[in-house]
Amino acid sequence: MSNKVNRDYPTKEMTDEQLKSVAIANIDQTTGNQTTSYPTEIVQLPSKGKLYSPDSPLSSGQIEMKYMTAKEEDILTNQSFIKNGVVLDKLFQALIVTPCDYNDLLLGDKNAIMIAARVLGYGKEYPMSVPHPATGEQVEHTVDLTQLKDRIIDWTLLEDGKNEFPFELPASKHVVTIRILNHGIQKKIDAELKGLAKLKKTATLTTMLKYIIIALDGDTDNVKIRKFIDNELLALDSRSIRQYLRTITPDIDLSVEVPDVDSGDTFHSQLNIGLNFFWPDSEL
Repeated sequence: MSNKVNRDYPTKEMTDEQLKSVAIANIDQTTGNQTTSYPTEIVQLPSKGKLYSPDSPLSSGQIEMKYMTAKEEDILTNQSFIKNGVVLDKLFQALIVTPCDYNDLLLGDKNAIMIAARVLGYGKEYPMSVPHPATGEQVEHTVDLTQLKDRIIDWTLLEDGKNEFPFELPASKHVVTIRILNHGIQKKIDAELKGLAKLKKTATLTTMLKYIIIALDGDTDNVKIRKFIDNELLALDSRSIRQYLRTITPDIDLSVEVPDVDSGDTFHSQLNIGLNFFWPDSEL
């Protein structure tokens, strides 16, 4: 897994009990004022920090996170956060030690933080159930989250400190400039989609593209860009933009190999992030 952390995790195999021992061993309690410094880990970001401004702490390509405590578990049970769909963001913000603007976090880097938060909170082993591709029957499998890898992308297309990518549309031959989404931009997309839903309208794809495309043939006029997307953008060009984005977007590869007990082979499946990912003891 690319979000390697310091000391022994996960550079060598460790059980959840050993991980717990590392956390306890690194708690620094001082006498006198009874203050406690919780243990932290360094998480490597999939982006390697390349797309952030040089003056951003995130440009180092790593972020410091603390181990989850009972206080952070309170966040996971906060009904207001759950109702508003912000519970995980509140959790991640509480766990991040590095002073940074959370809105700047690229979505792929947020995925790495999510995986690290789960490991630091409840251990590296995550049991999940996935359908067998041939029979459809549910197969039980336990994933070692520390073994997840980064997605393979074309690093030659990324420039340090620059989140702008010119791309010629194959059908219309227009040249658009696109960007990789971060948390702040995704919030704007979600807000716009929520507003459209109140009007009983659905436009998930075009709304996303209106925030991804930041220039059309060198023109940054947002009104013109939106009009182009609504009225002129061909499906072939839209698909090409999404394919190109995948080649340049740093992220965690959430695909896993699941053993097939009957055949002895394995099959691919996506990491099934269910309610027990951050609520493993929800029945307690």
